[in-house]
Amino acid sequence: MLPELRLALETVVAASRRRLRNPWIAGFLIALSVPLLIVLFVAGFYYHRYANLIDARIRDGAFPNSLNIYASPLVLTPGDDLSPAGVASELRLAGYLPGPAAAPGTFRMNRNVVDVFPPKSGGIPAHILIENNQIVTISVAGRRGSAWSPVGQYSLGTPIISTVSSAREKRQLVTFGQIPRSLVDAVISIEDRHFFQHNGVDILRAAKAAWVDLREQRKEQGASTLTMQLVRGLWLEPQKKWRRKAAETLMTLHLERRWSKQKIFETYANQIYLGRQSSWAVHGFGQGARAFFAKDLGEINLPQAALLAGIIQRPSYFNPFRYPNRAIDRRNLVLNAMEQTGCITVSQRDAAIASPLGLAPQAHDDPGDAPWFTDLVNQEMQGRGAAEEAGQDVFTTLDLNLQQAADEALAAGLAQIDKVLATKNPSGGAPVQAALIALDPHTGEILALSGGRDYAKSQLDRIITRRPPGSVFKPFVYAAALNSAVEGGNTLLTPASTVSDIPTTFMYAGKPYQPSNYHQSFHGTVTLRQAMAHSLNVAAVRVAQSIGYDRVVAMARRAGMNEAIKPTPAVALGAYDASPLEIAGAYTVFANRGMYAKPVLVSEVRDASGQIVMRRRQESHLALDPRVAFLMVSMLEEVMRTGTAAGVRGLGFTLPAAGKTGTSHDGWFAGFTGKLLCVVWVGYDDYRELKLEGARSALPIWTAFMKRASTFGAYRDAVEFPVPEGVAQLKICSQSGKVAGEYCPNPRNEYFVDGSQPAQLCELHQFPIPPTMNEISGIAGSAPLPNIILPPTPQE
Repeated sequence: MLPELRLALETVVAASRRRLRNPWIAGFLIALSVPLLIVLFVAGFYYHRYANLIDARIRDGAFPNSLNIYASPLVLTPGDDLSPAGVASELRLAGYLPGPAAAPGTFRMNRNVVDVFPPKSGGIPAHILIENNQIVTISVAGRRGSAWSPVGQYSLGTPIISTVSSAREKRQLVTFGQIPRSLVDAVISIEDRHFFQHNGVDILRAAKAAWVDLREQRKEQGASTLTMQLVRGLWLEPQKKWRRKAAETLMTLHLERRWSKQKIFETYANQIYLGRQSSWAVHGFGQGARAFFAKDLGEINLPQAALLAGIIQRPSYFNPFRYPNRAIDRRNLVLNAMEQTGCITVSQRDAAIASPLGLAPQAHDDPGDAPWFTDLVNQEMQGRGAAEEAGQDVFTTLDLNLQQAADEALAAGLAQIDKVLATKNPSGGAPVQAALIALDPHTGEILALSGGRDYAKSQLDRIITRRPPGSVFKPFVYAAALNSAVEGGNTLLTPASTVSDIPTTFMYAGKPYQPSNYHQSFHGTVTLRQAMAHSLNVAAVRVAQSIGYDRVVAMARRAGMNEAIKPTPAVALGAYDASPLEIAGAYTVFANRGMYAKPVLVSEVRDASGQIVMRRRQESHLALDPRVAFLMVSMLEEVMRTGTAAGVRGLGFTLPAAGKTGTSHDGWFAGFTGKLLCVVWVGYDDYRELKLEGARSALPIWTAFMKRASTFGAYRDAVEFPVPEGVAQLKICSQSGKVAGEYCPNPRNEYFVDGSQPAQLCELHQFPIPPTMNEISGIAGSAPLPNIILPPTPQE
């Protein structure tokens, strides 16, 4: 019970025990004490009840239903292609701020040297030397004053991405020490000038507000203190009723006893509602600084601090993006209040009033925010069981460097695609969309994810939206075919096996099915390697038919794809829907030596006390024989070397890599190095045909992203894919697929599952070929393909 209530009760009891000469006075006091005792009893009862509620909330944390979502650690390594400004950008992503002194959580730049001072006690300061826009050395301070010593890498910690809730609230939690003094002064000046003096209830302000309201005959002034506003926002409904006001007052008095003024202001600063951005409610000054100014809270200036403080009263009405004039007037009112309270001088006020709003572009998404990734993490955590619901800190797999590279690659790629499509469709329409997902092919960890062009305008996540994958599905047709060397059976197919690529009508379930190649171009007899490299549709269907469509579907299912994929001729051409997320997971089978690694977002979850409540368990299984997986990698390398994805090399990406283009209604590209796998989709939300093949839409975005990713230490040194045991190499004729003879043109080395390689000598080239035959144009490293142009037929 409050000391004030206890004192009043003791006074009443003492008065009732006195011997008064006047019985009327005694009777009056006794009559008065009864209702007073009832009021005190009720007040004490409810105070105790609300105190317990607050104490329980304090134990659980101020935001128990919120998730603090962290990215994976940011790591710097010698050799990273980063200028001093680039290193500073990395540090800002990790939550560091520039500072003149060696304060925790700051960095200091001096030409080509950056000094880093970790935010936590026990952290090791670092000295980073940069030359020619590349990190040369990273040295860390020794313990107890010993000399600096070079290290191979330096972790900047796990930066927080966002704090979100099931109610789609988003906030960036800050401590009182991280709140600029100008913002504290601005809030106090306009919202609660006696905050640091009163005990939660400002009696003088309440009396003044009541007098003004009575005089004006309407609600003119508010008397709620910051503590009252905080209590109302965290524990109470917003209805203006006496019962709610009484509860608010009792809870305010208790909270003031439990928390310091700094803790109350800190929680207020993280809770306050500031409007909406996209589909999220913006809560707290940290998130507000990012939403309005694309800055960390510690970087805002005086007029920006005044604007944040001014928005509190009516966030929608003072929205600076929609109503800039209202926002300026409100900001200036706050600045005047700050001058009146002595927080700033007249000259500072006038300079701030003359300043522009300084807003960031509204449609710009903060690269550190990763909105589509955050959405997926939030959905996953909200869908977990009660054991995980206590989790407060969610540590994810996101690499902020790769996320930034993904956003930049999508923006640049879409700008180019817009120019191309503008000539094809001058009338316009809904803009084309694109999505990108990158993951570690060995663990399935999702490292970057962008689900569209602009999250502010559309929150649809195209990474989990199913569309026909087209030819990026074909590798699973050929994987099922090459697996015949392991499974056995009547049909044995190898990369050197030949298949007929001529116009063909396939019969299935009594109905004809007639696929066609791109541009109606057919190539006669080709090897499986050539058919894959040039994405020949008829050849792919013929291969699927020869091994059985059910085997193709079984291969897709082992690679994690959905149950809607059916065993029909159309399956060979990727006609059944799959999402980019599914395709990315499926391609781990090739990049991970036959092991399927299920894509994952979350690595670890900790509760408010720091205890681990969930740790990721990798879900993987062997989906394809490692020898067959290597043959597929070799064939996918051919796609980049001489096939439909040769543009990757033309655009300057030189690391060992493998991949496949896809063209359906949309454009696709899926590819990987030994360290990074990436899938890009381009298309329209309304299912219109893109009319731009994957090699011209998705492939340039993939290449731009991978080129940027390869500058980071973790993905820089990709090497050739290793040849597993049990794989044989043999020189074959590129046309017949049999052992190359003396006169075979363009013989090539081919890989086989040992025991499946051909033994017969090529019978097509038993005699020398006339010299002019060698001049027939063809694809480097393979036999020239005869080209038969036929009249147009309906496309699949």
